[in-house]
Amino acid sequence: MAISKARSGLAVLAAAAAMTVAACGGVEVRDESGDGGEGTTDGPLELAVVPKAVGHEFWNTVRAGAECAAERAGDVTVEWDGVAAETEVEGQVNLIQNFVTRDVDGIVYAATDSAALAPATQGALDAGIPVAMIDSGTDPQPEEVPLYATDNRAGAVEAADLLAEALGEGDHDVALIEFQPGSQTNTERVEGFTEGLSQYENLNLVGQQPSHSDVNEARRVTEDILTANPDLAGIFAANEPSVLGAVQAVEAAGRAGEVVIIGWDAAPDEIAALREGQISALVVQNPFNMGYLGVANMVEHLREGTPMASADTGVTFVTPENIDSEEVRAVLEPSCDNPPVDQ
Repeated sequence: MAISKARSGLAVLAAAAAMTVAACGGVEVRDESGDGGEGTTDGPLELAVVPKAVGHEFWNTVRAGAECAAERAGDVTVEWDGVAAETEVEGQVNLIQNFVTRDVDGIVYAATDSAALAPATQGALDAGIPVAMIDSGTDPQPEEVPLYATDNRAGAVEAADLLAEALGEGDHDVALIEFQPGSQTNTERVEGFTEGLSQYENLNLVGQQPSHSDVNEARRVTEDILTANPDLAGIFAANEPSVLGAVQAVEAAGRAGEVVIIGWDAAPDEIAALREGQISALVVQNPFNMGYLGVANMVEHLREGTPMASADTGVTFVTPENIDSEEVRAVLEPSCDNPPVDQ
């Protein structure tokens, strides 16, 4: 089994913390001209916050962080809207364009496709609407657009380490269930995991399939991999739906607890599966922090003219050994009263 190993990326947010302090204790508008000043906005703010898709626990936690930051800043409205599935790339493009047409004060969003959403970001900037990215950026990413996200490569490299440690010595066949090809986060996690896997000659990658962020699809592709590879010993599933589908497939095959699963994210069903021994370890992001920093720093930018800077929002490796620790609980059960962010 994987040993307890945790890393918090919050310490790297020291620079970003300075941008959020004013938002946490009320906002002082430094406008002595009476008209808001060049590059600043006086009065109520309307921000569009757009996830990759609505409905998943991960994005619900992003929303909680965004609304917490808005509440603390005061006089800020968060317009939360998103497509139903991460595959609806064109729908997200249209949604961003609609918010530009509505002339919202700022847009905070996660790109479903790094290339397809780049023009939408540029369109908002051309219209004079600042943009901040959360979780996933675009390619290219404009210099003035920050990204508040996990270091996905580093987290996925560690996922390979955790899988190797849990499997132990001897040769082992393993599989990768990725999620949405074209998404920046998917690309980074695939690259990180394969990089980490290359350090272990005894681990053989025999299957790699996308789930398209759909639990049923994840179960189907995992079942296919299990059928084609009866000696499969380990799986890395790279996001919440991929993890849940993989767990279902392994359980249906009667191999729960036998096939080691390293997962990503921390939905309630994932946590339950970790406690029950169906999952060996989880790579847990800090979605609350993503939403919080995206909104808090956008407010600072609009009201104070403060430049926005990208930040690593942190990751924690959760195992049965550390799941009940204070640090892990703060990330798994965030609240606006005691948010897991640097302030």
